[in-house]
Amino acid sequence: FQTTMGYKTDGVITAQLIKDMNVPATERLKQILLNMGRMRWMPTEPDGRLIIVNIPEFVLHVYENKKKAWDMNVVVGKEGHNTTMFTGDLNQIVFSPYWNVPPSIVQKEILPKLASNPDYLASQHMEQTGTDENGVPKIRQLPGENNSLGKVKFLFPNSFNIYFHDTPAKDAFHYSMRAVSHGCVRLEKPLELAHTLFRDTVKYKLIAKDMQEDDPKSQDIALRPKVPVYITYVTCWPDKEGQLQFRKDVYGLDIVLYDHLKK
Repeated sequence: FQTTMGYKTDGVITAQLIKDMNVPATERLKQILLNMGRMRWMPTEPDGRLIIVNIPEFVLHVYENKKKAWDMNVVVGKEGHNTTMFTGDLNQIVFSPYWNVPPSIVQKEILPKLASNPDYLASQHMEQTGTDENGVPKIRQLPGENNSLGKVKFLFPNSFNIYFHDTPAKDAFHYSMRAVSHGCVRLEKPLELAHTLFRDTVKYKLIAKDMQEDDPKSQDIALRPKVPVYITYVTCWPDKEGQLQFRKDVYGLDIVLYDHLKK
């Protein structure tokens, strides 16, 4: 049952596990039907390479010619900072990235800390590069081991400002519930994904070497051909053995979809 629900398979009975065991079969049937509908709305899988992130599963899947090649755990946005569902094309990878701190985080988190500690930016390897049109400081974090984006980020242009990135905070990848970010998708194995996309090109090898230095340079590389990315929301599906898998409706979207379909 733990495997079916995506929990760590340790045989420990928790209050949440008992709660899941007591979900009526009629509710599970409703969940199956809702996700059958979602799957009909999915774009046709392209030939070649494809990356799919399933938000409730907290997993990124890499496909090669419509066959799953490998996958990794991910961290997605917490409720209120939801990771958005959309499709895009991965076309750029930034090694040793700067982190341009969003204005909302500057206002809510950084400015209060600066008020009590004038050296806060330096202690976090950050710098101010100006102010925006609203007078909010523009702040970025320098590349390096302490950067919140880690060693690499993956860009697929979208209006939601969502991308994949590394992280120095690895503990969350061991959680069963991995909806804890501000909206972007944190990768458990970002360098493995970069290696998959670039293979052993000379330029990639040089960049990988530079990232080991104490003062790495931020470098952008265009990815050709582009790789389609699907960010999806599926709470029930059959695994490769045909066993149904169920996951928690982390953003309450099953409820919204069911109410919409009833109308």
